[in-house]
Amino acid sequence: MSEKLTILVTGCEGQLGKEIRRASKDPRLSFGRFLFVDIDVLDICNRAEVQNYLKSHNVDVLVNCAAYTAVDKAESEVEEAFSVNRDGVAVLSECCAENGVYLIHISTDYVFDGNSVEPFKETDPPHPSSVYGMSKKAGEDAMAEKGVDGMIIRTAWLYSAFGKNFVKTMLRLGSEKPEVHVVADQRGAPTWAADLARAIVDVICKADFKARKGVEIYHYTNDGECTWYEFASAIMEMAGKTCKVIPISTAEYPAACKRPAYSVLDTSKIKRDFGLEIPLWDDSLRKMLEDLEKMGNANQII
Repeated sequence: MSEKLTILVTGCEGQLGKEIRRASKDPRLSFGRFLFVDIDVLDICNRAEVQNYLKSHNVDVLVNCAAYTAVDKAESEVEEAFSVNRDGVAVLSECCAENGVYLIHISTDYVFDGNSVEPFKETDPPHPSSVYGMSKKAGEDAMAEKGVDGMIIRTAWLYSAFGKNFVKTMLRLGSEKPEVHVVADQRGAPTWAADLARAIVDVICKADFKARKGVEIYHYTNDGECTWYEFASAIMEMAGKTCKVIPISTAEYPAACKRPAYSVLDTSKIKRDFGLEIPLWDDSLRKMLEDLEKMGNANQII
């Protein structure tokens, strides 16, 4: 791609936003410049702010990583969840449509109810069973309704060396406790945010955005699947923790938000359309743990 692009990343202080910042140093991206903003600079729910920013910075592509992601709190903070995940996406979609900006929006496996035994395809009808899932589904619907050109990338079980996530929680508990109880009847695919960030970079490098019309949906997670119990067991083993992982059922772990029992996403479409090779989840977990050590975060686990 020879044309200079300006790529705006919202929600840059989240784990995916931070990984995109690292991935943006890819030499293949010399054709464009990246701008990174969080809510302190740009409130995606504020239409005037978004319009002004897109125009004044001549943005060509917007990658929206901004989201309300507190899945349990969303059950009691319904308005807050929908404000960001639906209304914010509606504002971005409207403004991007008016300014000719291509929108790449990050969504979630929670748009599905988990009542399946086969990986969910992009064409499967969403049926969320939680407030968080409903708010994310509403954001997807808003994109479709506003006439914007863009893509939705659904992902799942996201983790990285940055921020709060399951892997870092397990590492902390593995250092503090002799045993932990982890749900063994929910199955999905862990996703290293660094892999997803590189996939987004691949998409930006390869896509002809001017030729892509309407909203397309893609799924991206690491390859393979496991339960949370198997994921936790792998974390402890790879990190050399002696903490024992005890399998329990969902019923034994009460939570405000109903998690999908099965949320594996079919990633064949994004592999085919962009020639992506997606690593296995356990290979990426090992690399993330190495990454954490290199960053000196081993003693700052949240």
